[in-house]
Amino acid sequence: MAQLTRRLLQTGQRLIAIAGLATLTSSFAVLAVQSATMPAISAVKQADTESTAVGDSFEQRFCPEDLTASFDALVTQSRFRTANWGIAVYWLEQKSWLYTHNAEQLLVPASNIKLLTSAAAMQAIAAHTPAAIWDFRDDLNLVNRHSNNARADEMLRRIGGQSRVRTMLAPLGVDPASYVQADGSGLSRRNRAQPLAFVALLKGMYEADDSGLFYESLPVGGFTGTLSNRFQATAAQGKVHAKTGTLNGVRALSGYLETEDYGTVIFSIIVNQPGQSGRVMLDTIDNMVLLMTQLETCD
Repeated sequence: MAQLTRRLLQTGQRLIAIAGLATLTSSFAVLAVQSATMPAISAVKQADTESTAVGDSFEQRFCPEDLTASFDALVTQSRFRTANWGIAVYWLEQKSWLYTHNAEQLLVPASNIKLLTSAAAMQAIAAHTPAAIWDFRDDLNLVNRHSNNARADEMLRRIGGQSRVRTMLAPLGVDPASYVQADGSGLSRRNRAQPLAFVALLKGMYEADDSGLFYESLPVGGFTGTLSNRFQATAAQGKVHAKTGTLNGVRALSGYLETEDYGTVIFSIIVNQPGQSGRVMLDTIDNMVLLMTQLETCD
């Protein structure tokens, strides 16, 4: 009975913490460990690199069953009344879903579309001239880590266009009906994709890419590329490898998170909300990632 009482008290404390998440986003500016200046954006580079004021503010760890309540508390804030969220979180080791929310909804993914382009290009090269894959590293890093739009569109043309992407990605388990690709870069708002499409792609590449080049090409939280100014001095620093996505009214983040108790977690988080502050959307996505870092095994 005492053990049950302690468990109920712990659950109550977690739910109180969850309920308070909705009010945290507006206070993150004072929690910043380090402020960052927005870099200049060139004509060929999308405005993906954004600093974040998120500090390591979540002291409460969470059991898997708490993710639903905690994520739902964030996406149902009144400020997101007109937002379209799509979220998928997959536990690679156990091949099971930790959380989904509108994961089959087709949303504007911004630069996350580069994941489709770059993965298809890698598969095409590996199928024809495997030894050339290492020569592809610079292009891959430019597209994924630094989000170079011109190079991504050129990459799509070079491999034969959208039909070639569908052909290359289907063997990885990416359903052609789960995305609509209009360009290689993600600048077009005619691009549409489900969070499930990105999770399937990331899972497929994790298992198929023996070189590790695709994983290593992704920005690393707090260190490299378009994530260099995000997750600094938090539990996610150095542990999240993910592709950013930024357009007006769009924020996206899809990639891998290395967790202490759950190994590799694959996730895709996309929000479309015209007129909403990019900072509000970005901070909420980062809050979700920070929550995932706190997953623990709960008996």
